[in-house]
Amino acid sequence: MTASSTILAKQAAPPADSVVTPERFAEGMRTFAEWQAAIEKNKETFQRHYDEYVPDMGDIDAIKALVEQHGVKALIIGEDWCPDVWRGLPVFSRVGELTGMETRHFLRDLNKDIMAEFLKDGEFESVPTVVFYDKNHKYLGHWIERADRANAEMPPLRKVMEGKEPGTPAHDEARAQYQLLTWDHAEDWRAAEVAEFRALLEEALA
Repeated sequence: MTASSTILAKQAAPPADSVVTPERFAEGMRTFAEWQAAIEKNKETFQRHYDEYVPDMGDIDAIKALVEQHGVKALIIGEDWCPDVWRGLPVFSRVGELTGMETRHFLRDLNKDIMAEFLKDGEFESVPTVVFYDKNHKYLGHWIERADRANAEMPPLRKVMEGKEPGTPAHDEARAQYQLLTWDHAEDWRAAEVAEFRALLEEALA
């Protein structure tokens, strides 16, 4: 597998004196249930993505083998208002459960110092961001925002919002229609996300 352009290739590694020490990592929320208890918005949407994710056991088994061999663990940064987080974070929570990977969830806006180390293109506080480490807390790479497949398939879906003035009922209706359209692609995007996690880890640990 080749790592996605959204992950390893374009993103800078954190500094040697990263704020994400093993102690700071340990402060994060351990489970999806803890995440759900901590957020205020979109709990039903998060739960639906969690419940509807259908694992590809080939990817799960491959990631599990890397977890067992290298002690892979992951830090997940998100916020409850972001559609990419609704789709991405629950899937990664399930991957952690299925593979035995230690995971920690952090709210972006309460952890700006962590987010600052993993800006998309060195500029944008994009979420979700998933940062991988090995058992010695060595940085392996990080994944940002959404799978390449989702990036390719979203623009045609967004056409329903073209020409609609933000803040108007027409725009709100079009955005709701867009969100419904994304559910038709959700299963494929979830699968693509996990395939990219696997590719990142296989490349980093080769």
